[in-house]
Amino acid sequence: MRPSLLFDLLDREYEASAAGRHVPVMLWGPPGVGKSEIVHALAARHSVPVVDLRLSQLEPTDLRGIPFREGERVDWSIPAMLPDAHRHGPRGVLFLDEINAAPPTVTAAAYQLILDRRLGDYRVPTGWAIFAAGNRQGDRGVTYAMPAPLANRFTHYEVEAHLEDWIAWAHDADLAPSLIAFLRFRPELLFDFDPSRNPLAFPSPRTWFYADRALAKFRDAPALLIEGLAACVGRAAAAELVAFLDHMEHLPDVEAIVRGDPQPVPEAIDLQYGIAPALVRRARRARQSPDAMHIAGNILRYAAQFPQREMGVMLVTDLQRAYDRPLIDIPEFIAWADGVSHLVRPSPGREDAPGREAVTGREEAPPAPPPVERIPWRVRTRSRN
Repeated sequence: MRPSLLFDLLDREYEASAAGRHVPVMLWGPPGVGKSEIVHALAARHSVPVVDLRLSQLEPTDLRGIPFREGERVDWSIPAMLPDAHRHGPRGVLFLDEINAAPPTVTAAAYQLILDRRLGDYRVPTGWAIFAAGNRQGDRGVTYAMPAPLANRFTHYEVEAHLEDWIAWAHDADLAPSLIAFLRFRPELLFDFDPSRNPLAFPSPRTWFYADRALAKFRDAPALLIEGLAACVGRAAAAELVAFLDHMEHLPDVEAIVRGDPQPVPEAIDLQYGIAPALVRRARRARQSPDAMHIAGNILRYAAQFPQREMGVMLVTDLQRAYDRPLIDIPEFIAWADGVSHLVRPSPGREDAPGREAVTGREEAPPAPPPVERIPWRVRTRSRN
């Protein structure tokens, strides 16, 4: 399931906790696809705390608490790590990350917590959602087979890496436009993990975030850059990225394009992939300025010049995500849409507005960009895989 849909699903599960209709959710997926990030992003949206409970670090008795004598009876002290309405707040998320890395004796102690939202006299506060996450058994992680009684206490979803969702997140997180351009150019490298080879460093949404940090630290030191990137995403992917970055020196002038000055569209397909996120990032920085729609109009005029219309659709789709108002209100949109009307289907009953969904977020994705030509540097670096 793509992360954006899963985020919406978890958002509804969280809202349902206040009404008593919440069901615990288990997220499955390979390492680095963003399982934990989705949960923390959801909590950040609602400004509520996350209690991250790692059962793999606990003993079975840790969840119940320490017994103490109270008169003629023995009572149990409630562990401070469990959600408490007075200390943590009335709403929040109890996150059982890496739950299947815990031995079955520990997870068995959590059965009552997950299903009944209680442990002895302790109660999970109403308004708190329970989410869990873990790697699959084939991912070469430290995992145990999930016992059937535990599995039956969750609803189960599998998280998959999704390029469009990652790019939207990368723009929001202010990752380097050149890195976004590279993964547009080589989308299969967003996630490339072969458990049978057991690599130490491999491309994943998480390690591309690390690669962005390596770019910021080592860009001015080529010898360090290749090693720093290889430590994040593996040597083959790092070599391709460095060669791509070297080619990006021939990009058109982004500032001239947003001013409306004439600028040629690059002939090389990798440079077309490169200029698109650079323009989107420039538009994002200006979206609250008085010139925001003027800049968007100039970018739309430039998008209409792409010889491969699919590339223009990709650019305008990402541009729409950068704005909080529809691009269809800009006069330059109509001229651009007329040129791509054969690529997208109109809205039902809106045959006069070709291409509208592709840039307003009402379709899943733009048409696929054209096949990438085998330019010499790419053939050379791919041979190293």
